[in-house]
Amino acid sequence: MNKSTVPQRKNHRIGVFVDVSNMYHSAKNLYKSRVNFRELLKIVTANRELVRAIAYVIKSDTKEEKAFFEALEKAGFELKSKDLQIFPGGMKKGDWDVAIAIDAITLSKLVDVVVMVSGDGDYEPLVEYLKFNGLVVEVAGFGRSTSARLIEAAHNFTDLEEVKDKVLLK
Repeated sequence: MNKSTVPQRKNHRIGVFVDVSNMYHSAKNLYKSRVNFRELLKIVTANRELVRAIAYVIKSDTKEEKAFFEALEKAGFELKSKDLQIFPGGMKKGDWDVAIAIDAITLSKLVDVVVMVSGDGDYEPLVEYLKFNGLVVEVAGFGRSTSARLIEAAHNFTDLEEVKDKVLLK
């Protein structure tokens, strides 16, 4: 299901905001696989002018993680990281919702299009705000794990399940 109400233009300046944890868990739960973030960036950029691509990650200090973070940077992402919070009782928290929203709003003055790479319905108010302020807002996520409200709110939706042969690592 690819929803598209606004055509993509080559002269569009875009900002890409990737909720890495959301994408990681979606790919793992749906396909027992991992995301090829280099290909993902190519797909969502769609030959438009990339202003910034930011990947938001949670650190847990493992060797695999260090290599993964380096691969994200080589693929063209700027990394923002924070430590996983572990609360008394064992509950873990590590979400980036507020910081991603602040960055998207801050960068909205420099871009024509904001691409949210996440299936998290918590971003719906952000999408509505950015649209109200004249931006084209696109969402990319795995259709089965993307909030219907988020898909509905976005101008365009890229269902990564339709390009899973490209965006999932073999």
